[in-house]
Amino acid sequence: MTTHTLKPEIGRSALPFLDKHHPERPLTVNIYRPENHKPDSPVVIVQHGMLRNGDEYRDFWIPAADKHGLLIAAPTFSDEYFPMAESYNNGLIITSDGAVRNKDEWLYGVPARVFEAIRASGVTSQKQARLFGHSAGGQFSHRLLATQDHQVFSAVIAANPGWYTLPDLGRDFPEGMGGICLDDEHLAQWFQYPMHIFAGDQDIAEDDPNLPSQPEALAQGPSRYARAKFVFDYAKRQAALLELEFNWKLVDVAGVGHDGAAMSRAAAAFWFEDRIPPANELVFDDAVQL
Repeated sequence: MTTHTLKPEIGRSALPFLDKHHPERPLTVNIYRPENHKPDSPVVIVQHGMLRNGDEYRDFWIPAADKHGLLIAAPTFSDEYFPMAESYNNGLIITSDGAVRNKDEWLYGVPARVFEAIRASGVTSQKQARLFGHSAGGQFSHRLLATQDHQVFSAVIAANPGWYTLPDLGRDFPEGMGGICLDDEHLAQWFQYPMHIFAGDQDIAEDDPNLPSQPEALAQGPSRYARAKFVFDYAKRQAALLELEFNWKLVDVAGVGHDGAAMSRAAAAFWFEDRIPPANELVFDDAVQL
């Protein structure tokens, strides 16, 4: 049975969700609704990293949720039903035999449908949500923008991705946007969207076993921090060459490495306090590396 509404109670909850395009792959949406939440309060969709720990990523946002009345929803894609990078980071776009799935089946449409299920419950009157993803979730979030309609998201932050899909139709997905029925209009829309890439300036490990190491990823730089610089410069040059509007921003987060909790705090302060706090306000003992 497909879940059409998600109605969280006050506090933490973990609600089952069956996406209509993946009924055989159940999800859990980890949600936090603070006592001071109101229907017109902001909604933040959070995309977890490779540990598939949506409950922890939800919890990273609880202090900001309590402070600002935010509703936090973290769709959680388990290893059981969404194994390996192909089924999460890369969005289930390409089958194991190399075929391209129907666009309705691409996983990047799920966050918007989760938001619509929350809206259908009457808990929120917001027409748009914000989207934050870290590490593998940062890969998911920026590829979502490359492949989906943007109207449901008022702001998107991709934090510390391991590597990037380049805004280039001449390179096959996931290295680029080619081979999956995207066109110049998709490219222009992605450049136009004010996507923020958050890069921890201490995310500089070159020997992390979880750092993507295929040739296409290594070509973007030796570390996640270097790759953020690479993709931003690449995109800026591409947009100028094609004479397209370019609204991306690259934000250095000083003193932070590959830390999902710290980057969540940085994103919350950026969105709701108009600042990036110093490292001593971001880096605590609850660091989660993935």
